[in-house]
Amino acid sequence: QGQLVESGGGLVQPGGSLRLSCVASGSDRPLPTMGWFRQAPGMQRSLVAAISSGGTIDYADSVQGRFTISRDGAKNTIFLQMDSLKPEDTAVYYCRSGLNAAIWYSSWGQGTQVTVSS
Repeated sequence: QGQLVESGGGLVQPGGSLRLSCVASGSDRPLPTMGWFRQAPGMQRSLVAAISSGGTIDYADSVQGRFTISRDGAKNTIFLQMDSLKPEDTAVYYCRSGLNAAIWYSSWGQGTQVTVSS
């Protein structure tokens, strides 16, 4: 099974922006679906955004209009552009691959911390 490595997290003020990256190794074919999850302290891990190899995109209601997921299919790399960040976006962000937005099967990466605070 391949490995997923996230990067790009950091500390940002409310209203600011960050861009996360995730590179998946171990597959020479486009992965069917890749996505971003996040987990805040004391909360369950939840799906933030997903993108299929065909370009179908799903967003959680809480990030719709503020976050943009994109993909370099040839490299099995995805990005998450996060704009208008809010303190409630503070979490560890993980990427994962799967069949579709409801079926995920890769192992978890190590995650990248995003902190939104003034």
